[in-house]
Amino acid sequence: MRIQRIVSVCVALAALAVASLSLAQEPRRPLSPAGVAATQVGGKWSAPDKDGERTYTGGKWIEISYGRPLLRGRTDIFGKGADYGKAVNAGAPVWRAGANVTTTLKTEVPIEIGGKRLEPGEYSMFVDLKEPQWTLIISKQPRQEKYDPNEKSKTWGAYNYDPKFDVVRVPMNMAKPAFSVDQFTIAFVDVTDPGGKIAMVWEKTGAVVPFKVLSS
Repeated sequence: MRIQRIVSVCVALAALAVASLSLAQEPRRPLSPAGVAATQVGGKWSAPDKDGERTYTGGKWIEISYGRPLLRGRTDIFGKGADYGKAVNAGAPVWRAGANVTTTLKTEVPIEIGGKRLEPGEYSMFVDLKEPQWTLIISKQPRQEKYDPNEKSKTWGAYNYDPKFDVVRVPMNMAKPAFSVDQFTIAFVDVTDPGGKIAMVWEKTGAVVPFKVLSS
């Protein structure tokens, strides 16, 4: 009987440990976490107050929302030759510039990319992956907020992409980082009040495109 009680206690403790482990693992992290790249332009810094603090007011936001896939041990993520871009495109005609939902660019101020003026609003962002140079695409094509396989006119990621909605297509300047970047990253770099650059980097490939901030 004593042995049976010991066995019962051990089984109960094991079950409790498994349950605790399951709870500790929930909720599961997404394979490609959501990310946001943002900058604020056009504002003014106040003079320091009596405590030396300054306040930034009147700025307008520019934001890019995207999914951030990780390499997880993969190499040559963009491929080579005739297969270049096919793996990350995953059957779509262009790359969604990230993962999961369609990547979006939202601006509160008029900006210029590739010589084209973009009014304040929300746009979709894609990349046409070609060697030796990528092309950034800004689009007004409607997007799906929730995936519907029967929907053929709105994008999900880059699926259903239609170039007739493009408002910008501009070659990107390619760059090679000095290290391998594990998680796909979009960032605003070299930003000043007149403008800056949108940068993308993953593994050992980077690309940037300049933008200007316009007056309303």
